[in-house]
Amino acid sequence: MPVLNRIAGFADEMTAWRRHLHAHPELGFACHETAAFVVERLREFGITEIHTGIAESGVVAIIEGQGDGPTIGLRADMDALPIEEETGLDYASENKGVMHACGHDGHTTMLLGAAKYLSETRNFRGRVALIFQPAEEDGGGADIMCREGIMARFGINEVYAIHTTPALPVGHFQTTPGPIMAAVDSFDVHIKGKGGHGAYPHDCVDPVIAAVHIAQALQSIVARNHYALQDLVVSVTMIHTGTAENIIPDTAYLGGTVRSFDPDVRNMVEARMGEIVAGQGASFGVEAKLDYKRSYPATVNDPAKTEFAVGVAEEIAGKDAVDGAQWREMGAEDFSYMLEERPGAYLFLGQGEAAGLHHPRFNFNDEAAPYGASFFARLVEKAQPLG
Repeated sequence: MPVLNRIAGFADEMTAWRRHLHAHPELGFACHETAAFVVERLREFGITEIHTGIAESGVVAIIEGQGDGPTIGLRADMDALPIEEETGLDYASENKGVMHACGHDGHTTMLLGAAKYLSETRNFRGRVALIFQPAEEDGGGADIMCREGIMARFGINEVYAIHTTPALPVGHFQTTPGPIMAAVDSFDVHIKGKGGHGAYPHDCVDPVIAAVHIAQALQSIVARNHYALQDLVVSVTMIHTGTAENIIPDTAYLGGTVRSFDPDVRNMVEARMGEIVAGQGASFGVEAKLDYKRSYPATVNDPAKTEFAVGVAEEIAGKDAVDGAQWREMGAEDFSYMLEERPGAYLFLGQGEAAGLHHPRFNFNDEAAPYGASFFARLVEKAQPLG
């Protein structure tokens, strides 16, 4: 079974929705205009049970099927990124410094397309919970929606999501059972020394050299403190200090990110960072303070639900266009919070060659939307069939 004919029939309408969303991006939890657009479309489809204001601007809408049955959750993220768009498109962002550079406009469109189809056909038992989530990029909107009780409130039994990727041809799917994306943590190291003239370092306590040694020593965590077959990334991405070539500054700062899958590895990294920062600070006579912040947990697919989702994707795209055993990635995703509460799966959908995600020239490929909408719709019909 290829893309569902009915969904293919309103592909142009989906393109119009997506391009409207692309032109009006919003950040974080403040996706109010996006949510209003979503609600307007849902009402046009005849969906009457619509809940708004969840995690500030999130939306959950319920479609009733035919007869009793469980509730399946389908999630799309709505937020954009603080990036100045450079695509030159006639529907480019109208909000300066904000753009959909990660395809969330496409994700929202795909779920709207599935909603339109499912509300027309109702060819399933039980219910569908359409989850339109803010603040995936920053803030953990999925975590907040879960904390506000959407899983229990709407009786959601399992949950699924799709993310676009330019690493695959249009309409191809990738996923894997178990961990698929990493946990993400961040760290800040604040160093205080004693500044002075660059010609007289003996009168100073230099925070710059301490920062450099701390940055180098942090790399030893990956090289020497963990088992080589356990995935781990420790990246120092910022070092800020100094104002002039002849001044030793008072302070220095460095920061970065940690990506891992195993909770024990996560604990080890935080502990070792604390020891390294304290030890290196003492060795150079500076005050050095570590601020380690844990963010999204690892995204872990349920093996059985993933196998089921792969079968659905194969119906839509064909077996040769579906990889159900991709290698896990070190990126992070707050859908992880929903998968901690309910079994389900997270999949990637190819959109063909494009600028990379989070790039100022990225643009979602509208040709991919019917594949994603068809996947969501067929997933529901197969998971909760009539008869």
